[in-house]
Amino acid sequence: MRQFTFLFFIGILISLSSCRTDFETVPSTGDLKFSRDTIYLDTVFTNISSSTYTLKVYNHSKNDITIPSIKLGKGLSSKYRMTVDGMHGNQGKTFENVNLLAKDSMYIFIETTANIADANPTDFLYTDQILFDGGANLQKVELVTLIQDAVFLYPKRFANGTTETLPIGDQEIYGFFLSESDPLNGNELTFTNEKPYVIYGYAAVPTGKTVSFDPGARVHFHANSGLILAANTSLNVNGLASTTDKLENEVIFEGDRLEPDFADVPGQWGAIWLTDGSTNHKINHLTIKNASIGLLIQNNNGTTVQIKNTQIYNSTNYGILAQTAKINGENLVINNAGLGSLACTYGGDYKFTHCTFNNNWPSSSQVAVLVNNYYTGSIPEVKNLTAATFNNCIVYGSYSNEMILNKKAGATFVYQFNNCLIKFENTSNQYTNNPEYQFTTDPVHYNAIIQNKDPKFFKVSLNKLNIDNTSAAFAKGNSTYLIPLDIQGNTRTLPPDLGAYQSKTFPK
Repeated sequence: MRQFTFLFFIGILISLSSCRTDFETVPSTGDLKFSRDTIYLDTVFTNISSSTYTLKVYNHSKNDITIPSIKLGKGLSSKYRMTVDGMHGNQGKTFENVNLLAKDSMYIFIETTANIADANPTDFLYTDQILFDGGANLQKVELVTLIQDAVFLYPKRFANGTTETLPIGDQEIYGFFLSESDPLNGNELTFTNEKPYVIYGYAAVPTGKTVSFDPGARVHFHANSGLILAANTSLNVNGLASTTDKLENEVIFEGDRLEPDFADVPGQWGAIWLTDGSTNHKINHLTIKNASIGLLIQNNNGTTVQIKNTQIYNSTNYGILAQTAKINGENLVINNAGLGSLACTYGGDYKFTHCTFNNNWPSSSQVAVLVNNYYTGSIPEVKNLTAATFNNCIVYGSYSNEMILNKKAGATFVYQFNNCLIKFENTSNQYTNNPEYQFTTDPVHYNAIIQNKDPKFFKVSLNKLNIDNTSAAFAKGNSTYLIPLDIQGNTRTLPPDLGAYQSKTFPK
């Protein structure tokens, strides 16, 4: 009897469920509500798919309704595509008789892949509408996308189905050589400001050649992509100071995801790799964002890498990783890196003046500045650190000690900090007797050091490391090391402020 009762109960449930499948609806009356009346799909490159955007549709009535049609205004020719409540409809463009329960909602997901030729020629906007129902019950949601034309650089695909690769040591990586006479792009060794560039894979500069970037050039790297300067090649970044927040004269290297949600996401692409044997690099007014390593600099044939008025932000590993390199840095700003903002390793020769090194990466393993004279590979080696000189600089961050000096015997280790603000709290007292960190009693290595004072950066989270006259770095510089103009082209007052920025009053 108990088993019969249970089976009867299950039968009732199945019966009720079956009846609900054919619930009766009434036609939509044009009273749908939407999470947004216009969907901006942000900027996309021509023929590159956008991210997926969401529209939520609400039925606030007491009735289960049927929406006779949901479709794109341009029909099957639209460059937008949708899924409606998990359904794909006719090519993602049109849907018929879509049911929506009372007091319920559903999701519509929208994407687009459009060509610059599809956009309005005056504003480069590609637009359409999602149309719900028709006639007197018609409701609309606008769709808007900005299309950017671009120069696309990528490895060739051969007839046998393989793609071009680059030999790196005993490995092959997905990449290609830039050409001076490409049939489609012309001279790929000169990056202009006429169109943005999108690079897939690692773009390499041919031996004996120089790659140049004009003021205002914009280069976007796809995931696992970057730029390689091999033996006897040179990099010239010829940016200029800008007069607006658009950084119209700055050269910018960043990822190819243009949506605001990706503006500060680290690790979207690889690195700018100045390999051992590359030479005579000159970098001015360059911004590098969201790489794995901003600049990987190795030896460079004994020549000095000149880096001026440059910003490097949000690197998953290092902002600059230098190995036995020779660098002269002026008005350099590096903020947020997973292992170190600046790492001068395996010896070398370094001079940094009026630079700001900060690190607020959420990990205690990060530092703002790391200096050593060795390499910890399968066969550890030491190399001479002939100089690591920091003048009128800021070394700061969220960790208690933002500077590490690691010296090994067997090679020289020469360093000096003059008129610098350094965060080094030594909370556990482990460095109290370490000869490398005697900030107040070692005039050979340290002069006029400000220790553990807040520089009061404007907005670290937005990579705005400007200071004002309340900063501990205000007017604490030595005019002996003066760089007359700051990173933004402003004239420095005397005595100069520490770091890359001339102080100013922030808006309230």
